[in-house]
Amino acid sequence: MPQLPVSPSLGATLGPDGTTFAVWSGSASGIELCLFDEIGERELRRLPMQHGEDGVHSLTVADAPAGTRYGFRAWGAYSPDDGLWFDPAKLLVDPYASELDRPFRYDPRLSTFGDDTADLVPKAIVTTHPVVPPQPPLFQAGELIYEIAVRPFTMLHPDIPVAQRGTVAALAHPSVIAHLKQIGVSAVELMPITAWIDERHLPPLGLTNGWGYNPIAFMALDPRLVPGGLVELSDTVKALHDAGIGVILDLVFNHSGESDRLGATLSMRGLDNNTYYRHATDRPGELINDTGTGNTIACDHPVVRRLILDSLRHFVRAAGIDGFRFDLGSILGRDMNGFRADAALITEMLADPVLKDRVLIAEPWDIGPGGYQLGNFPAPFLEWNDRARDDLRRTWRGDRHIVGDLATALAASSSIFSRNGGEETRSVNFIAAHDGFTLMDVVSHAGKHNEANGEDNRDGHNENQSWNNGVEGETDDPEVLAFRRRDVMALLSTLFATRGTIMLTAGDEAGRSQRGNNNAYCQDNEITWIDWPALDPTLIAHTALLGQIRARFDVFRETAFFTGDGDVEWLRLDGQPMTTSDWESPATDNLVMLLATGDAVQNRRTRLAVVINRSHAPHPFQLPARPGAGWQSLVASASAGINMAAARSVGFHVEISHVEIS
Repeated sequence: MPQLPVSPSLGATLGPDGTTFAVWSGSASGIELCLFDEIGERELRRLPMQHGEDGVHSLTVADAPAGTRYGFRAWGAYSPDDGLWFDPAKLLVDPYASELDRPFRYDPRLSTFGDDTADLVPKAIVTTHPVVPPQPPLFQAGELIYEIAVRPFTMLHPDIPVAQRGTVAALAHPSVIAHLKQIGVSAVELMPITAWIDERHLPPLGLTNGWGYNPIAFMALDPRLVPGGLVELSDTVKALHDAGIGVILDLVFNHSGESDRLGATLSMRGLDNNTYYRHATDRPGELINDTGTGNTIACDHPVVRRLILDSLRHFVRAAGIDGFRFDLGSILGRDMNGFRADAALITEMLADPVLKDRVLIAEPWDIGPGGYQLGNFPAPFLEWNDRARDDLRRTWRGDRHIVGDLATALAASSSIFSRNGGEETRSVNFIAAHDGFTLMDVVSHAGKHNEANGEDNRDGHNENQSWNNGVEGETDDPEVLAFRRRDVMALLSTLFATRGTIMLTAGDEAGRSQRGNNNAYCQDNEITWIDWPALDPTLIAHTALLGQIRARFDVFRETAFFTGDGDVEWLRLDGQPMTTSDWESPATDNLVMLLATGDAVQNRRTRLAVVINRSHAPHPFQLPARPGAGWQSLVASASAGINMAAARSVGFHVEISHVEIS
């Protein structure tokens, strides 16, 4: 395994003799440090850096205190066909920058050789980092993750001061925390808050990237979302921690916003393109595109591995972050031979003393060869389970031959996560995420409607396992609206009834819509902004009740696979065990999952029945009786009594002794 470089700290480090600046490049003939005035507009000095044998270019400057704005210029050959993009006209952002003085903005000059870009590129700021005392992560596998796009989440929140809306600090507002606590959130997962740039096709369309999945500097917080820098992030994490809520960062280490050959030169491309990105072995100028975004980070290179590991450590030490979700995570384990679960970067993450107890979540796919790796990451990585997502959607769409797949998802997808000898699930079950339809749009649109994205509706997935309940999109028909709410309640109930970790995307607990747009990354407007006053209080109350049920019964939060030895039974509505013909029949629309569980309210072991009726009509059902005990419904809206299930519903019924009832 190639070893990580052990050279001194990279980036800008304050010390007794001034600030030491250090940046890595194995191919540049020289690198200059560029210092700017206090507002980052006027370049004051260019200082040649000393080139060490380990590829680190460094320089200590006595009069560069905290607050100094700086960047780099790199000298060397300009030969894109050979993967060499050195152009001293390009101001380059330090890959180790933790604070920038402004956001990135796209301009064609960023892509043309010889055009000076000092007026376009953000300047890194010399800064001190807060140090947060270490503590174990608050989040544990089996709990509820709440995915948040920071800006859309609070832009229209009536309780948050206007100046604070759309920022990380807004997440610490008491109204936000109260909502998270109401629905039982264990950890928020923040979509990217590190600095990003708009894709070059967006400005001509009058659009901007509102999600941040196009990063430039892996450690630098984006000033649009975190104007207070690391202090703001650290303070917000502390406020959430004080409320018992963990914080997970969604990070993008699979590509950068420097994009393809026609893209911008902003940082890593200008410093050492051949090191930071993967290229075709026989065509060194051809960037490999295993991400669909124009380039692929070389996560197998020791210098890149060090940058990624240092970035993760940085967020733990400076902000107390509980864990990380990795976008297109298969690239973390990818080299020229494909994906390896024991790849150097993955192995180093799991062994690192700062990271080894953090929550690590993989989106286990990319579009490269062999990129789909669901179930193949090593423990304790959790993995987004798109198989369960699709099966849960198809269940309530009314697909036939689906009951077995439904049971598999409810039972933690053991067929996937036991493949490599696993004894417990690592599944993150979800029905909707930032990619694709919102939960309400799943039941309101049979097809995508991405016309506002300016690509003639060609972008986004075509198959969404969705349905519209008789009318496509917006309607004021009360019957259709009631059907949609009923289906959302059933989907939420099914998600909360799955065993192991679950994830809910912000607003899906309350009927949020994106007007059928299933690729809304470029809609930083009312399409993605959550309209808090318009949210459905009935759905919020239903989600809160589901959260209480998960907190009360430990069977859902456990991660060990069911054994079938008294811990789970699969029944028909007449209370009899499911037969092979029941499982295989296309007419089977009902299922009872009978669970042995601890009950925090009764403070004893008991039985819990999850009764699922997919049909459009109520059906009577019978639960197994035991002497001295009866059944009590936990979700009043899910049944018309102990012997009758509502149409298209999920009911939760707990066995309680008659003595305790009286």
